[in-house]
Amino acid sequence: MATQLRINGKDVEVTAPPDTPLLWVLRDEIGLTGTKFGCGVASCGACTVHVDGEPTRSCVLPVEAVAGAEITTIDAVNGTVAEAVQKAWRELDVVQCGYCQSGQIMSAIGLLSQNPSPTDQDIDDAMSGNACRCATYHRIRAAIHRAADTLEG
Repeated sequence: MATQLRINGKDVEVTAPPDTPLLWVLRDEIGLTGTKFGCGVASCGACTVHVDGEPTRSCVLPVEAVAGAEITTIDAVNGTVAEAVQKAWRELDVVQCGYCQSGQIMSAIGLLSQNPSPTDQDIDDAMSGNACRCATYHRIRAAIHRAADTLEG
């Protein structure tokens, strides 16, 4: 059975079983490998995408649940907030190994889209579901503040 999806602004028909996690459809059927597999139980955040603008864990989300939704992956995220976040990430050398960073960036964009002036606590709360094995949390927080400052400026 085919499922119609809208991914990164394009309509896509996928043939995966309806209970297949979105992550595997993105990576294996469509070839969008920017979204990473980390834990498979929605605990680490590496698989974060935006579904209708909201950061969502794709490793446990059945593809049938997102038919008709607007799905955005790290491969095509854009706009003022995304540009500010990505610029801050580069300027502050946030990335160490890089594996979790697509999920971190997608979560940061989601936060700043909803709250353009977050406190440290707001950032910690919004990012708490994203694990970084290299422990670059202080650089992540600093980059989110820098992106917020850029957006205000």
